[in-house]
Amino acid sequence: MAQVYRGGHPYPAGFPSRLTPHEVRTRAFAARRRGVDHDEVREFQARVADELAMLNETVRLLSQENDRIRRALRDWQTMHARECQPTQEHHPNSGHW
Repeated sequence: MAQVYRGGHPYPAGFPSRLTPHEVRTRAFAARRRGVDHDEVREFQARVADELAMLNETVRLLSQENDRIRRALRDWQTMHARECQPTQEHHPNSGHW
């Protein structure tokens, strides 16, 4: 696998770190013989950075929701386990369920 670079530095272990909105906004490109419209490039960078910021925020909120649901499930399982204590006499086909 070819070594991938970002900002002049190799990725650690070959995996890229997350691209940040700031990095997208401030990225500069070298001038070429047939250049591009710098205003269009900056406008596109702004759009990409805004969407990236929104996606990062969505991931953060979903992660928080996931943690909340995980805690609620664990609490429910704990409560349910206490309610379903086995009886003193254990018969093969006798139980709560």
